[in-house]
Amino acid sequence: MSKDERKSSNIQAVNEDDEPDEWDKRIFSTGCSAENAKMTDCYYDTKDWRACKKEMEAFRECWKRQGNDQRTGSKDA
Repeated sequence: MSKDERKSSNIQAVNEDDEPDEWDKRIFSTGCSAENAKMTDCYYDTKDWRACKKEMEAFRECWKRQGNDQRTGSKDA
């Protein structure tokens, strides 16, 4: 297999994986996918949830604003 054929094969594999999986579909349906992405990116970069308080709060506010509390049955303590 030539270098160009391998590259084409890799691109095809990536394109086939571009379809949203079940997790992505659930996150998109919450209306808070952007906030979720920022929160998980922060954790990925810092490896410390304590450094991501701002992102976590933005996600929490979005979650409430979108009425997602009923989805999880979570209650404020």
